[in-house]
Amino acid sequence: MVLFGFFALVLVSIFWINKAVRMFDRLIGDGQPAWVFLEFTALTLPGVIGVVLPIATFAGAVYVTNRLTTESELTVVQASGYSPVRLIRAVAIYGIIIGLLMSLLSHYLIPASLTQLRLREAEVSQNITAKLLTEGEFLHPAPGITFYIRDITPEGELRDVFLSDRRNTVNPVTYTSSRAYLVSEGGSTKLVMVEGLAQNYRDDSNRLYTTHFDDFSYDISSLISRDPANLNKVDFAHTQELFLSPRAVAKRTGASMGEVMYELHGRFAQAFMCVIAAMIGFATLLLGTYSRFGVWWQIITAFLLLVGVKLIEGGVSGIVLSNAMTWPLMYLPTFVGGLITLLLLYLSARPGILRRLVMRKRNDAEGVT
Repeated sequence: MVLFGFFALVLVSIFWINKAVRMFDRLIGDGQPAWVFLEFTALTLPGVIGVVLPIATFAGAVYVTNRLTTESELTVVQASGYSPVRLIRAVAIYGIIIGLLMSLLSHYLIPASLTQLRLREAEVSQNITAKLLTEGEFLHPAPGITFYIRDITPEGELRDVFLSDRRNTVNPVTYTSSRAYLVSEGGSTKLVMVEGLAQNYRDDSNRLYTTHFDDFSYDISSLISRDPANLNKVDFAHTQELFLSPRAVAKRTGASMGEVMYELHGRFAQAFMCVIAAMIGFATLLLGTYSRFGVWWQIITAFLLLVGVKLIEGGVSGIVLSNAMTWPLMYLPTFVGGLITLLLLYLSARPGILRRLVMRKRNDAEGVT
């Protein structure tokens, strides 16, 4: 469990930093404070952890088994009469513990974090002040709108403001002012410009009209969409709702029954995959005997077997998405992984089988030569 925590921490850090860099550029570029960035990255953590958990489980099992082999501890235990089935019992318990953690993530934490993240994204997208209060940059808060501020004083006064409204292509308007203020009034936000100029170009007459004003207010609330956050997605639904009323979820979210079944049974299959990953890693390394060159070929074989199981998982996903009745295929990778584990345990309990196969291939090669 300690080594699992180490590998999980390393992998989560790699994946999380990759997401955080892109999110930092988007949020800070929109003028959001640092605490919003920290909140958003924290809400993405459950999903990242769910991705790397099977990999960390496999890595922890392989690392511990490799140390037991290289330090001859596994050889001593096997010589004392412990069978491979008895030895893998501890690994199965380890996998079940990680599987329970994965279940907690997939059934509760990940849907809850995705829902909260969508709500916060909607709130941030409606934060007009944060979107506009950026010095020295041409901003485009909405299609056809360009906004620029040269400087913002500590008192909140905007200096040298430029606002171009080209939403009406026939009659575009450009506003400039030496000073301006953002004022909230009645649930809306207005830009109050002082000592400015409005330039109105008429396309029909090909003439430019200018108007000097002492003060002028421009309602910028309409620039930001006020639509409520859309939480009708299969990913946001609770497992209980997916299990008891899948058709209602499909109707509410606009998803197909295949997508609903894939999401529901995928949450259970992810927990089983953690158990299988640990057992494949351990059982494969039992095939080799002690060697001062290590057990690298067993480690590579275990990795390839896990990749094969994941390929099966990717192959059945398309079938389930297209046909909801094929949802039992979601557990095919677990079934195949279990069969592989049983085969590896059988071979490790009878090392003579592998030895005879190796000798036969060697003799065949010498005969051909």
